[in-house]
Amino acid sequence: MKRKVLSVLLASAMVASLAACGSSNDAPAASTDSAATGSAAASTEAASTEAASTEAYNLEEINVVVNGTLTATVDNGQAEFVQQWDDAVSEAIGHPIKMNIQQLDHSGYTDAVGRLFAGGDYPDVMIMSADMFKQYAPTGLLWDMSEAYANAKFQSHLILPEINENLKDEEGHLYGFAPTYGNGCVTYVKQAWLDAVGLKAEDIKTYDDYYNMLLKFHNEDPDGDGVTGDTYGVIAAGFIGNEAPYVNYLPEFWQDAYPAILQDENGTWYDGFQTDATKAALLRLQQAYKDGAIDPETLTASTKIAREKWFSNDQTGSSGVFTYWAGSWYQTLTDNLIKNNVDEKLVELAPIAEVGAYLNREAPVWVIIDDGDGDNSREQAIFDAFIETMMDGDKVQTLWTYGAEDVHWSTKAESFTINAGTEKEKSYEYEDGQFHLKQSPNDPNSVWKKNAMDPALVICSLDNGFNDISSLAAEGNKFFTENCKDAPQSPTSETYTNESGTIYDAKLAAITSVVVDGGDVDAAMQTYVDTVGSIIDQCLAELNQ
Repeated sequence: MKRKVLSVLLASAMVASLAACGSSNDAPAASTDSAATGSAAASTEAASTEAASTEAYNLEEINVVVNGTLTATVDNGQAEFVQQWDDAVSEAIGHPIKMNIQQLDHSGYTDAVGRLFAGGDYPDVMIMSADMFKQYAPTGLLWDMSEAYANAKFQSHLILPEINENLKDEEGHLYGFAPTYGNGCVTYVKQAWLDAVGLKAEDIKTYDDYYNMLLKFHNEDPDGDGVTGDTYGVIAAGFIGNEAPYVNYLPEFWQDAYPAILQDENGTWYDGFQTDATKAALLRLQQAYKDGAIDPETLTASTKIAREKWFSNDQTGSSGVFTYWAGSWYQTLTDNLIKNNVDEKLVELAPIAEVGAYLNREAPVWVIIDDGDGDNSREQAIFDAFIETMMDGDKVQTLWTYGAEDVHWSTKAESFTINAGTEKEKSYEYEDGQFHLKQSPNDPNSVWKKNAMDPALVICSLDNGFNDISSLAAEGNKFFTENCKDAPQSPTSETYTNESGTIYDAKLAAITSVVVDGGDVDAAMQTYVDTVGSIIDQCLAELNQ
């Protein structure tokens, strides 16, 4: 049964047309020479379903698949990060171990994992978005780590226990581990553009206020090049996301609509795409596209393209508004504006009345592949080497949080200058023993920020005193937590697991028909129902049984 469900899931993943995904940390990704070679391949002939063995398993290497969540890419200090991990974890577990990383492209990660698995290359451990995790959890491919989690040493300094408790299914199984809470997006506005069109951020309180701002950014001359109409109000990585929480890049347009399968106040599952709220949202997007309030490249833009166009050195064709991840990204976006000689002052826009609060997404998780042999000793060894050490509160947690010592951060005395000879020049000087972040290995004009875990979001305390959260990042985290609510829970059913790609394609077709082509919203919705209505009905029947 496991292989049947998995094979259908993989076929669905491979045909799905996937847009850029919303990772809490959308850093550029790269491939490495180290591939997951199938050492953890799920077996179709389980040797036994008896109780797990308690004998120690000598794990000599671990194959990891990850997306752009890992900022230490191949050209950005990954080799040093891996070597220091090897050394630290070998010492912690008492025997040599080597980590092999295969880093897949961030925007197409779900599809790439499907192709990887279809080829029989199963890693030992990998990262999954919350939506992806919900699809794979029922397949039997993932190891239940509930007992390992309950007995983990890091329980002694766990500060956010509810994050992983909420990941357990109704029977108490825990198939994934979240090292941080989810985070979410906030709307950033360029202060210089507000000044240029005579607006104040504190006056943007309603959708009408927001839309008027977008129109001014398009119809006037906010970038100061003497030309009107060559800029846009807002750009986003798609009109809708392909993973939860779906609407986080354009919340002001979606408002009370949530175009996904979700639960009502009575716990009944329904299709949020087939609602009047979604129709109203599509009509708002249609008008904005027609008026030039939305950059038309939004239809196809990845997160990387949207970001780079927004903070580009040439602001012609750019936008004044960009809704993106909170916290550390507040600092990263600012730094990129500085690097490109663009006025860096940004405003975090309070949620407009119709939105109420930004969405805190379900957290991404690390999962361990179950080899299906009925013996948990190997999977327990992977947990001990990878997840247990990740939360050690000291050396290894520092590696996952900040990267490699003397590459990404240091405690040695040093001084350096970024953007030397420009008006953005900034110098740093540190005494011996003072923890600090260094210049990025691949960009000497920017300062490193973090590796795979945001220090402000992590669920276990880092107890060695290392902390380098910028004032902007801290301000951004505070702003988000004061203005957010939890996103709706994602559904889990066999049909949804197998058909989510088809459902997404049908949504995207309807949205494109209405927003880009200016089509009738009722006709587009009927086409959606004709295409996937029976699939949706089956999903709802399974969820509500």
